[in-house]
Order: sequence, then C-alpha cells, then structure tokens
Amino acid sequence: MRSFNFISLFLMAFTLILFSNGISAQNILVTGRMTDSGGKGINIFHFNSSNANISLFSKADAGPNPSFLCFSKRGNLIYAANEVSNFKGERGGGVTTLEYSEDFSRISKVKEISVPNGSPCYISISPDNKFLFVANYTGGSVTVFKLDNNGIPEKICDSIKFKSNSGKISHAHMISYDPAGKNIYLTDFGLDRIMIYKLDEITGKLISLNENGIALPSGTGPRHFVFNTDGSKMYVIGESKSTVTVFKVDEKSGLSLLQTVTTLSETYKGTSYGADIHLGNSGEFLYGSNRGENSIVTFRVGSNGLLTVAGHTSCGGDWPRNFAIDPSGKYLLVGNQRSGNISILDIDNKSGLPSNTSGKVDLNSPVCLKFH
Repeated sequence: MRSFNFISLFLMAFTLILFSNGISAQNILVTGRMTDSGGKGINIFHFNSSNANISLFSKADAGPNPSFLCFSKRGNLIYAANEVSNFKGERGGGVTTLEYSEDFSRISKVKEISVPNGSPCYISISPDNKFLFVANYTGGSVTVFKLDNNGIPEKICDSIKFKSNSGKISHAHMISYDPAGKNIYLTDFGLDRIMIYKLDEITGKLISLNENGIALPSGTGPRHFVFNTDGSKMYVIGESKSTVTVFKVDEKSGLSLLQTVTTLSETYKGTSYGADIHLGNSGEFLYGSNRGENSIVTFRVGSNGLLTVAGHTSCGGDWPRNFAIDPSGKYLLVGNQRSGNISILDIDNKSGLPSNTSGKVDLNSPVCLKFH
C-alpha cells in the first residue's frame, strides 16, 4: 500500500510540474475567415503550446465574412463583424453573436443584427461588457451597440458618420479602449487621423475629446494600434506607408508624437502594406505584419518606449493580414489571407525574433486569429 501511495503521489507531482511548465497546455484558437468562396466563417483549433501542434476542432456559421472577432467576459459569447455591404437583405454590414459551450464542442448563433453604413472591419467590447463598438471601413463610421443583461446586442445607441476632409474619404478601421478602460481610440485610415472619445455610460453616446483628431502625415493610413502595459505609449501601424508611429499618451494633452519607423527591410523595394500589430508577452518586443513583403517585423522596445528594429522574418505565406501570439509567448501564429494558411513561427526568448516555421495548417482566407 505504501508503494502504491508513493507512486501515486509521484505521478501527481510530475503531472503538476508538466502543467506548470506549460507542457501539454491546450489552448483554444478562434479564427474568422472570408466566406466569399463558401464554407463556414468560424474555425476553432486546438493549439498545444508545448509542441506547436495545431488541429481543427470545430466550425461554426457566423454569417458572411466574419472578418473580426471579440469575446464577452460576461458569458460564453463571440461577436463577429460581418464585413459586407448588404446584410440580411438590408443595406449595411452586420454583427453576429454566437454562444459556445465550455469546451467549444457546440457553437450556435444567438442573434444577427444590421450595422448601418456597411463593411464593418473591427469590433471590440467595453470593459464592463455592456457595449459593443464597431468600425465601418467602407461606410466611414462607427456604431455603438447596447448589450442586454445576457450580453446580447439590444439596440444601436450611437452612430457617427465622418465627413470627407480635404478630398479624403473616411475609412474607420479600429476602435478600442485604452488599457485603463478610460478613453476610446479610433483610427481613421482614410482621413489619416486618430480620434479620442469618452463613453456616456448612461446613453451609450460617444463624447469627442479631440474634435479635429490627431493628424498623421498624409497617406499614412493608420490601421491597428496597441498600447504598452501601463498605457503611457501607443503604437499605430500605418497601412499605406508601412510605418509604426509611437505616441506618448497623456490624459490632459492627448497624444504627442515621439517616433516614426518603417516596418520594411532596407532591401525591400516593392509595394507593401502594414496590417496587424501586437506586443509580445514580456512587453520587450513589438511585432507588425507586412502584406507584400510578406514579413513579420520585430522591434525592441526601449525603456523610454521608443523602438529599434531587431529584424524581419518571413510570415510563412502570402498576405499576413492578422496574427496572434499564443498564451505561452513561445509562438507567433500568422493568418496568411492569400495563400490560405496559418503559419506557426517560433519566438526566440532572448532575441525576440520569430524564426523557423514550426508548422502550418490550411485555412482558406484567414483574416482574424484570437486565442480564447
């Protein structure tokens, strides 16, 4: 009996060590894809952080072109932005809400709701899980939805359509809160500006904090952004000029420009467009994707928040529209839209550089990758 107890305790201890070291860590990767060629828009993968093994687990119908996703912290809900100009027979885009079981074995539609102005390309949720924010690219607008007590979109409580300015046409691209959950930031690709808002939590209306916005150099095309951990720096990737712009964030003065750096290699002379941007888990490295050069650029983040180029790595496919870093921080997974695959890149824990491709999985037109 003693021998049995000793062996049992040893096995239990060994198992705990394995899990504490991230071995056999099974993560859920939720992906959105364009459905113009048919098929279901949501694909769920199991991703193992110990060996980079990835396997398709389930699929779900989230309506046409679920190009961006976010999750509710209040319930088992996924919100998908349907990037179309006609949704359910109505002019405009859509938002589809899905409910999933704890193990993701069951995913079902809960509600579909139309979005005015069309082609929503980004969706995010308020920290209190009471509101959804949608950026509409073609429609040049933003929409705010009130969520009911179950997290289901209830009604539109605000919609702002931006006017053309100096011959430029608005293309709202990303809308999201800062890390502190105080202010809401919006990048407008077409107008080359960043808007800052507060939310009236009673009415759900957006209150502008900078009426004319923060202007970027003409043709920058601000797309996605990310903040450092304490929210003191904001990093914005420019699609058209393939740049990252660094801003100092100040509650009183708003944003102050600190630095602009290229995302492209010195030797690359072709056409390329910046796409996605993320901080590594440690906060020491910043990553961006280049569609055209088909690379991932790595920046080292200095103690002052400024960037220096660490290197460039092949994205493992064509047109890296979106990417995600796994919870362990060991892998960078890239959604290559044109080549129809997700590539898995190792991240060197010292240099921060993604290196060899640990694996690939075929997926037609992947455009959004989110770890749950």
